[in-house]
Amino acid sequence: MSTAILTGPPVAGSPLEADLRTLGFDVRTANDPASVAELIAGLPAQQRIAVVDPRFVGHLHALRLALTDPRFPAAAVPGALTVQPEARPALTRAVGRIPVGAGTAHLTDVLTETLTESLDHDAVGLHRVELGSLVATVALTPARREEAREAVAAVDDEAVRLRTAVKSRDGFFTTFGISPYSRYLARWCARRGLTPNQVTTASLLTALIAAGCAATGTRGGFVAAGLLLLFSFVLDCTDGQLARYSLQYSTLGAWLDATFDRAKEYAYYAGLALGAARGGDDVWALALGAMVLQTCRHVVDFSFNEANHDATANTSPTAALSDKLDSVGWTVWVRRMIVLPIGERWAMIAVLTALTTPRIVFYALLIGCALAACYTTAGRVLRSLTRRARRTDRAAQALADLADSGPVAELIARGARGRGRAGSYLAPVMAFLSAAVLLIWVIFEDDPSSWLTVGVAAASALLAGAAVSRPLKGALDWLVPPFFRAGEYVTILVLAARADVPGALPAAFGLVAAVAYHHYDTVYRIRGGTGAPPRWLVRATGGAEGRILVVTVLAAALSPSGFTIALTALAVVLALLVLAESIRFWVSSQAPAVHDEGEPA
Repeated sequence: MSTAILTGPPVAGSPLEADLRTLGFDVRTANDPASVAELIAGLPAQQRIAVVDPRFVGHLHALRLALTDPRFPAAAVPGALTVQPEARPALTRAVGRIPVGAGTAHLTDVLTETLTESLDHDAVGLHRVELGSLVATVALTPARREEAREAVAAVDDEAVRLRTAVKSRDGFFTTFGISPYSRYLARWCARRGLTPNQVTTASLLTALIAAGCAATGTRGGFVAAGLLLLFSFVLDCTDGQLARYSLQYSTLGAWLDATFDRAKEYAYYAGLALGAARGGDDVWALALGAMVLQTCRHVVDFSFNEANHDATANTSPTAALSDKLDSVGWTVWVRRMIVLPIGERWAMIAVLTALTTPRIVFYALLIGCALAACYTTAGRVLRSLTRRARRTDRAAQALADLADSGPVAELIARGARGRGRAGSYLAPVMAFLSAAVLLIWVIFEDDPSSWLTVGVAAASALLAGAAVSRPLKGALDWLVPPFFRAGEYVTILVLAARADVPGALPAAFGLVAAVAYHHYDTVYRIRGGTGAPPRWLVRATGGAEGRILVVTVLAAALSPSGFTIALTALAVVLALLVLAESIRFWVSSQAPAVHDEGEPA
């Protein structure tokens, strides 16, 4: 139970106390700053506290936004403010600073505004809620109260609440094909006490059933799989809308939503591959290629955003052109569809699954994602080359964490430290060469399952260590993690495909899925403000260069069938290791609540 303190002249007939109780607050009253301070001191340390003026007039949803959003340590609208436990000391100080005696009436007459201004100057992260068409005010006279009540009656706050439950920036298919009705499903869930995490889990289960239907290899199974995949996406939209509608934000919820999206999509790829195999068509290489391409696309997104989200002096003619294009209505939707976001991608997969074959699904997916990757990556490279920005230490550390360098690269980086100039193009060039040298060898060598390949992998590791030997603050240093991911994933794909034995590609699919999960987990720990996974975990998994060395050694030392067994065992060990640590962390994490309103993935 949270506590709301009403401080100010009481107003007869006001629904305020009932509204506060509806929002889950225990209501107390206090007449002056001293009694407010006494009340705060007597409340349990872990309670959220709100201070509300009894003369408040406004929409219930305005109060909800100000008093119940878990993402902010302190938040306010005119006439109401709240603090979470971490900001309570600041509120206590603010109350204690209010002078008493003659000439101080203006400070205590509207005490909530005085406290809000004080918290704002105390740098506790006070969030002033953007009300839009909602009303929140302190009515000091009967005339102003009547005027405020009329303004409240003129706006349907439930309609506003439903409208703002939809993500502010989304794809065309999601915006026009899903959100017009999924928001009502979100409200239905909220009124029955369902949580966003429960809806997220339902979406995962639906997608797994869809994958199972696809694995049957029958036309009926493919049709059912397509329909279930679309319904899974409806639930995927609903969980975020439910979080916004009911303000049930959490770091765990954001992590579940993001990682389950990847689990659903990649499990569906596996289901399609199994279904194709039942019909005599081996498309495991295409399924693995689609997963590799999609994961590398995400790494480009994550790395670019982490490199630039807190950059200073952030100017770019390319970004200005992009903003100008966004001012023309139709170009916004065309540009969002070109990148093939999750809504358009899943709709395409579902329709093609129902009407065609798994091979055609993967061909369309690979071509669409490749074009989207070229478009987005080229635009980001141009932005990076034309912008004048100073990358921060935090951004450099995030890129280093995303690079996932293991003990071998660490050792090499220590030996190379001090050579080269930070901020140059040395890092992305070294990372590119690290991946290119290895991939050219394994793709074009007649027998890549040899000890010569191990030597090439060792040379690749040397280049990888050189790439991360200096802080990643250069204009194109955000390309380092994507190059490493492409080198690792494609090497595993090619070696498994060249083994040419049953089970090798499915085993490689499992291994890449386990490693990709580790990389997504790293991203969402960084986004949640908790930092990357512990170094012991990165060292235990070998890092990117370490895993490449292990896989090439296994390919050289074992027969093709033995290599398949080894890949399977490696996939199981890595999956158990990263899943155990990830689940332990996210269940016990005390990271602040977050919610992603960025580009759809």
